[in-house]
Amino acid sequence: MSLEPPTYLSSLQNNIRARPIPWDGAVRAGNITDDHLKKIKAVDKVRKEQRIQTIEADLPGYTSLLAGGAQVKSVLESASRRTDIVQYILVLALDLIQDAPALADSLISHPEPYKPFLPFLHHSTNAEDPIPLLTSTFLTALVSHSLTASSKPAARDQEALPQLYIYLSTLAKNQDSGLQDIGVQGFSELLRKKHSREIFWAHRKETMDPLVQTLRTAAGTKENNGSSSGSSTRGSEPGLAGGIGLQLLYRVLLVVWQLTFEGELVGEELQENYEIIQLYTQLLRLSPKEKTTRLLLATLYNLFSSNRTTLLPVAVFVRLPALLTNLAGRHLTDPDLLDDLNALSTMLDEYTKTQTTFDQYAAEVQSGHLRWSPPHKNPTFWKDNARRILDESNGALPKKLAEILSKTWDNDKQVLAIACNDVGHLVKELPERRTQLEKLGLKARVMELMADKDESVRWESLRAVGEWLRYTFDA
Repeated sequence: MSLEPPTYLSSLQNNIRARPIPWDGAVRAGNITDDHLKKIKAVDKVRKEQRIQTIEADLPGYTSLLAGGAQVKSVLESASRRTDIVQYILVLALDLIQDAPALADSLISHPEPYKPFLPFLHHSTNAEDPIPLLTSTFLTALVSHSLTASSKPAARDQEALPQLYIYLSTLAKNQDSGLQDIGVQGFSELLRKKHSREIFWAHRKETMDPLVQTLRTAAGTKENNGSSSGSSTRGSEPGLAGGIGLQLLYRVLLVVWQLTFEGELVGEELQENYEIIQLYTQLLRLSPKEKTTRLLLATLYNLFSSNRTTLLPVAVFVRLPALLTNLAGRHLTDPDLLDDLNALSTMLDEYTKTQTTFDQYAAEVQSGHLRWSPPHKNPTFWKDNARRILDESNGALPKKLAEILSKTWDNDKQVLAIACNDVGHLVKELPERRTQLEKLGLKARVMELMADKDESVRWESLRAVGEWLRYTFDA
């Protein structure tokens, strides 16, 4: 799953490596110690083989250089006021743990390996400041190493991950796609274990929201609210809606796929908060490459496998089976893609064979978006199913109707009209259950919509209120 580092980050690191640092002056000024300087010079600007040999011959010394010790400050703590040295050390530290994995192993055995680094994540709120960016790059590499090196959650990672995720989220929501790319790839490197995915999900407002906004932009479904447009001066790849490059799209899809290995934890809320099934269905229609199609299908398979009851009905409502049939007719060559396509098609075929008209209606309501499908205007459907609609899953469907009606639907007013129609039918068929609907706020909202600007909304809300008034004097 290893990916090439983002271009902007590589360029920044190369520029810093090339800068001359007045090391001797830094020692005289007390910014670093003689011991720090000796260790730095022994591994700086030397061949990789020599660097590895030097580090492995003195692992405790290089661990102390970066993480400090009981009586010794780390080089970063000593030089914290020298921006040039801090930047240089952050780049060098990453080079050292990448070239010599034994140093990474030694660091994570240190009591507090991240302590000298974490404060630099908060060095400034300026997205152009290299120090938090370089810090996050080093920490992402070291924390990722720590996650894979231990079979159990480590306290050091539990402390560092929330801070790291929150900083990376500022990059993921930046309007510059070069920075977005760095943030998203950082997420991907960290989502290697169950507990790191759980922490990511616990901070979903910061971590997940910008990813979904990027996907909505790519799908052409995101409202233009001025955030995270994907525009960039740092080499974004053009071609998708909203200027989202293929590389950024792939990396965002990769992160969501990794997250869905915790499908039981995240599935229902991904649908409830982000309408993930509708979004992924639209992205499947637009997917420009097999590698993005593969991730879309694999993610849907993960979600459906652990949330069949709640998510398969939505998939049928948004016509995913027909889209999968269309995909199967294309000349696809990726074996993993074909396996997931076949598995998804089989799963949905088995589900649709047992589906009733009630199931179709329930799926539509649970999708959060209504259309004038046949059940809404069919009196027989309401006579046969009104009681089940109110009782199924502890009243989940009328609660969902209340949620749908609570929104303004400025771009699709027919949704409000259809919901008012449904409420009216429920009152007509089961007037004795009016109190249940009123407690959900449905009566008040329907009455409010009698003043809506849209004629169809006014008409359907008037009809629904009429059903309530019919029984007012009998109550």
